[in-house]
Amino acid sequence: MRELVIEADRSNMPQVQAFIDEHEELFVNIASYAYDSGIGMAVVQVTVHEDPLSVEITFIDNGRQYDPLAKADPDTTISSAKQRKKGGLGIFMVKKSMDNVNYEYKDGKNILTIKKNLN
Repeated sequence: MRELVIEADRSNMPQVQAFIDEHEELFVNIASYAYDSGIGMAVVQVTVHEDPLSVEITFIDNGRQYDPLAKADPDTTISSAKQRKKGGLGIFMVKKSMDNVNYEYKDGKNILTIKKNLN
């Protein structure tokens, strides 16, 4: 289980939304882009490691091969969303908030693993 402890202040709402969205976004990408037919299977695995304390989440699909880590990070210095190129912000947030992000294509499957150290 992953937990966000934060002051209950409206100004912190963007952090709360980012916390929720960072994992949801990865699944949305699989559901939206992995399968040409539009529907396919996805596996989400959650592992808690005790030493050191960490949480690892793995997303697996057998859709078309796609490495989300290969795409260049979006230019976050551009303040207007209209001027920024579409896409890439979700994986960028994941890369910035996780301690380890790994992608591999193995046995016809996309395997994206994200890990957060809790100590």
